Amino acid sequence: MQTASPLQTIQHPLFAKHKLDVKIKRDDLIHPIISGNKWRKLKYNLSHAKEQGYKGALSFGGSYSNHIHALAFACYQQQLPCLGIIRGEPEYAANCTLSQARQWGMELSFVDRQTYRLRHDPAYLQELQALYPDYFIIPEGGSNPLALPGVGEVISELNSQTGFDTLMTPVGSGGTLAGLVAADNNQHRLLGIAVLKQQDYLSREVNQLLADNAANYHNWQILNDFHRGGYAKFSPQDSERILAFNRQTGITFEPVYSGKMLLALLDLIEQEYFPPGHKIVLLHTGGLQGLGGLTERGVIKEEDWPVPVLDGTR
Repeated sequence: MQTASPLQTIQHPLFAKHKLDVKIKRDDLIHPIISGNKWRKLKYNLSHAKEQGYKGALSFGGSYSNHIHALAFACYQQQLPCLGIIRGEPEYAANCTLSQARQWGMELSFVDRQTYRLRHDPAYLQELQALYPDYFIIPEGGSNPLALPGVGEVISELNSQTGFDTLMTPVGSGGTLAGLVAADNNQHRLLGIAVLKQQDYLSREVNQLLADNAANYHNWQILNDFHRGGYAKFSPQDSERILAFNRQTGITFEPVYSGKMLLALLDLIEQEYFPPGHKIVLLHTGGLQGLGGLTERGVIKEEDWPVPVLDGTR
C-alpha cells in the first residue's frame, strides 16, 4: 500500500527574513518513475478501467510528456496494453521519453497539430472509442473526475502531517488543483501557479472538474503572471535562480512546473504577499523525467540538472 509522501521543511534566508514557515510535500518521491501528480491521477483511472473490464488504456500527450511516460510504465506494471496519441512526427519515437514508453510496451500513434487539437472533441473521441472499443480513454494530463480522489489524498496526508495556511501547486491542466480544492473543502487557502499563458482557461477547467459542487468552494485562486513566457519557457536568469535554490536545499525543482511555482513563491515573498507567521506548503508534483528532454534538446546542461535514472525493470 502506498504510504504518504514525506513533508520537508525548507530553510532559506528569505523565509527567515519574512518570518515564514515553508515546507514541501515531496510527491516527487512517491515512485521512482510514476511520481507526483501523475501517480495520484492515474491511480483511480486505471483501477476504474480494470473494474469496468477494459483491456487497455489510451491517452494523449506531446513528445516529451510526463503523463505519457508515467502512463506507459503504470500500464506496464499492471499488464495493461496502452496507446499514446502523440502530437508530432514519427521520428520523435526515438527520444528519451518515448523510447522508454515503447520499452514498456506503449504503442504510439503520431498525429499533426490540427488533429491533436481535437483531443477534447466528443465526435473525435467517439471515433477513437470505435477504433479502440476495449481501451479506456484518459484525457491529456490525466485530468478527469477520476483523478480528483487520488490527488485529494494529498490533503488528508497533509492534515496528519502538519498545520498550514496556504498550499501552492503548479497548474498545467487543472486536475491537480481541482482534486485539492474538492478534498480541502475550504479548510485552507489553495494557490495555483499557471505554468502556461492563459487568462481564465485553467479556472474554467477546474470549475468543470468540480462540476455541480464548484460554487461551494471559495478558497482557491490561480495566479497567471508567473508562467515565465509560456509553457516550457524560461530564461537563463530563471534557470540560475532555480539552480541556486536546488543547491541550497538539496531538492530538485525542474524549470517547467515545480520551478515556476518556486520562483512565484520567491517573487511573492519579496512583494510581502504573505503575512509574517504564515505557514506555506509547496506541492512538488514530480515531472523530473522531463529534464531528460530538456537536456536532449540542449535547453539545459546535464551537469547543472542531473537527470534521474529511471529503471524500467522496477
